[in-house]
Amino acid sequence: MSWTKVLTVDDLPMGSRQVVKTGNHNLLLLNHKGQVYAVKNSCPHLKISLKKAKINEDGDLVCPMHRSAFDLTTGAVKEWTPWPPLVGKAMGMISQEKALSVFPVKTEEGSIWVDLTDS
Repeated sequence: MSWTKVLTVDDLPMGSRQVVKTGNHNLLLLNHKGQVYAVKNSCPHLKISLKKAKINEDGDLVCPMHRSAFDLTTGAVKEWTPWPPLVGKAMGMISQEKALSVFPVKTEEGSIWVDLTDS
C-alpha cells in the first residue's frame, strides 16, 4: 500500500466533507458518524462532483443529479435510479450501473491517510 497524507483529523470534523486534490486525484473525503471515507469526487455515470451528494438513512452516498445510491465502503450501486425515459435515451452514458471509486482510509497521529495504490 502507498499511503498519502491528505488532511489533519481536525480539518474534517464529524458530519463534514471536503474535496482534496492530491497528484492526479480529486477526492471527496467525508466524516460520517465518526468514520472517514474517501471516494473519487465524480459520479461514475455523469462525471459530476459529488460534493453536494447526500448521505441517506442507510449511510449510502446519493448522487445529487440522478439519485442513485452508492455504498461508501465498497462503491457498489445500492439503489439504481435511471433517468426518466426521454432523458435516459439522450444520456446513454448513464444506462449502466457503474460502481463509485472508493479508497482505503486510515487515521494515524492526527492525520488522515488515503491509499491511492490501485487508482
